[in-house]
Amino acid sequence: MSHRTTPLETAGMPPGIPYIIGNEAAERFSFYGMKTILLVFMVQYLHFMDGAGGRALSSNEAVEYYHQFSSWVYFTPLLGALLADIFLGKYLTILLLSIVYCLGHAALACMGNYGHAPWWLGAGLLLICLGSGGIKPCVSAHVGDQFGKNNHHLISRIYNWFYFSINFGSFFSTLLTPWLLEKYGPHWAFGVPGVLMAIATFMFWLGRNRFVHIPPAGWHFFREAFSRDGLIAISKLIPLFTFMAVYWSLYDQSGSSWILQAEQMNLHFLGIKWLDAQIQAVNPILILIFIPLFTFFIYPFINRHFPLTPLRKIGLGMVLMVATYVVLTWIQTWIDAGQRPSIAWQIIAYVIITVSEIFVSIVCLEFAYTQAPRSMKSWIMALFWLSVWGGNQFTAEFNHFINVPSAAENQFATATAQLPADWQTSPRTITLPGYDGTTGTPDDFVARCTNGHLDSIEIPGRQTFQAAATAIETAAKDTFPSNDAGRKLIGTVTDPWGNPLIYDLIDSTHARISSAGPDHTPKTQWDLGILIEKADSDAPPAASTWLGRRKAELGIHEKPIVAGFTRTEFSGGQSKLEGAAYFRFFTWLVLATTLLYIPFAYLYRPKTYLHD
Repeated sequence: MSHRTTPLETAGMPPGIPYIIGNEAAERFSFYGMKTILLVFMVQYLHFMDGAGGRALSSNEAVEYYHQFSSWVYFTPLLGALLADIFLGKYLTILLLSIVYCLGHAALACMGNYGHAPWWLGAGLLLICLGSGGIKPCVSAHVGDQFGKNNHHLISRIYNWFYFSINFGSFFSTLLTPWLLEKYGPHWAFGVPGVLMAIATFMFWLGRNRFVHIPPAGWHFFREAFSRDGLIAISKLIPLFTFMAVYWSLYDQSGSSWILQAEQMNLHFLGIKWLDAQIQAVNPILILIFIPLFTFFIYPFINRHFPLTPLRKIGLGMVLMVATYVVLTWIQTWIDAGQRPSIAWQIIAYVIITVSEIFVSIVCLEFAYTQAPRSMKSWIMALFWLSVWGGNQFTAEFNHFINVPSAAENQFATATAQLPADWQTSPRTITLPGYDGTTGTPDDFVARCTNGHLDSIEIPGRQTFQAAATAIETAAKDTFPSNDAGRKLIGTVTDPWGNPLIYDLIDSTHARISSAGPDHTPKTQWDLGILIEKADSDAPPAASTWLGRRKAELGIHEKPIVAGFTRTEFSGGQSKLEGAAYFRFFTWLVLATTLLYIPFAYLYRPKTYLHD
């Protein structure tokens, strides 16, 4: 059956728009539902998915992997754009890659049932990268393709409603999937978004006879890409997309470092105790409120006094991103001082970043489409999404750089690989070589395991650290002592290698006693110490959560609570940039980027291309 290849001669909305909007809402439910719980899953659940248990990821490792996934989701749009613009056209590309997308969700839902869980996680995320990323430039360009010269004035409004549908789907998934994960586990939490993706694919297929199907340009794509207009358009947009990469580096941390910050805050708000990942739902609900507010009231009001060009809107959004990270730095400063601020403070940051998103993301999406020559629409949209890839790659590599590995865990992985296969069937104590590389010396670690799961690591010189921990716990009746007070309590005690013990207050429920260890160098894998954690009296009963039931099933016992505290001995595994210093770095980064953006925006000269 042949399809219409040119827009209808109408001044109203094209007939295919409802199918695109419905598809986008369901697809975004599936994507954001999965992504909302991804970091929490990797930190708290992944190592319990296989029968024997495994090594838990550190926060920096999980943030690194989260942003690696987020980045590659926005790299594969290049592949999808080439497939659509040269070979298949946008409609067929979207349909076929949506099926790949569904298979990715199915792989995530299978984790723990078959094979090795990290392999299923990697396979699922790879398929979602290909599916979600591949359709991304095609869907946003497919929206613009439905409009002609008689109704092109409606493009700005429909991109706002397109973005509205994205956040409509993501709002409900952000609330639902963390609850499913806690109560019913990863299979349901990843499976439900997969069902919604299948519904999204079906809805898109239903609209096949209502869409305008712009045919692929074939090899003419390259002629236009390397034409004078094509090269000028790309050369003008690439600097803009570079600025956007920095913006996305900060924006996408709302799903990683923001969640880790929320874990340290008082999550009671409006009479409800929220799950840390659920706080992300603030963003889409604000989008749902703000888009019509900006479209019909705020933009018209500002335009009467100050003409808002797309580039000016983007500049305002960059300024608001600076303000967002100033707020986050303040919050983390309070947390570092042992306070437990209300999650309402982070909601203020969500309000600011949401307004920033309206100024930047929606506007840049529309602006990139209008600046692209006619046969390069998907390709230019892919370059726009590539800015998200660049931003997330930067964040991932930055977290990889500041992550300090653990010598004890590395030695444990090496030692267990050499043990007979039956070592996982009974409790076992394994002596691990320390800094000198041999066992039977004072710097050895001791790993205690149950059924193949690492229960605890015992560090050399542990009696000294334990005595210091007792002094801190005795003083911590209501709150942990400040850094100065804690260090006075410890005094001049040293580890077996003569390094002083250092006390650090992390937040209201965590404190750390550490030393530079046998290599005498701080912030390396040989650092030794004890993490002290206050027992959470507000935690739900273990039997009421999937994770609690899973630990019981594996025979894993929680660390004993002594006088209201638990202790975890560690080697390395810290971060080179902790607390407020982390957020302060990104504040300065986006401020410098904003100052460089201003002269670029002033000099840019737009040229608009639309389908006739």
